[in-house]
Amino acid sequence: MRPSAWTITEAPGIGSIPPYNSDVQGSDGVPADVTALAEAIHAADVVIIASPEYNCSMLGVLKNALDWVSRTEDQPFKNKPVCLQSVSMGQLGGARMQYHLGQVMVFLGADVFTVPEVFIGAGHQKFDADTLALTDGPTREVVGKQLAVFVDYIGRVSA
Repeated sequence: MRPSAWTITEAPGIGSIPPYNSDVQGSDGVPADVTALAEAIHAADVVIIASPEYNCSMLGVLKNALDWVSRTEDQPFKNKPVCLQSVSMGQLGGARMQYHLGQVMVFLGADVFTVPEVFIGAGHQKFDADTLALTDGPTREVVGKQLAVFVDYIGRVSA
């Protein structure tokens, strides 16, 4: 259940972004994949980051992308409403990852939406393996409620 007026655009992939290295940035500049991601974030009215948890934290590739984007000119997360969602195979639903990610987003100056939180535990049982669609009704309801409250939040922080 997402607001009907929203257009959701998937961000450019982050898997090909090289490991952040300030020496590389100093000599070679910002990679094109990072520039594309930063431009996509700038173009968005809001950002929703939905991510799994690995080893009690965020994916290394996600942290790397955030490190690179944070070093771009006119860093795009500043004052951007950001909603976090997480999933894991365990019962905590990615809570530890989401708290780490939230700390990074606050440091980047994002307007991080905090309540209600969405932690999807036992994710392997709630998504279609082929389409990756969320199939669990109660979980879909929780996500829908979060997005409805996020819309109100957007109105408050964007005013």
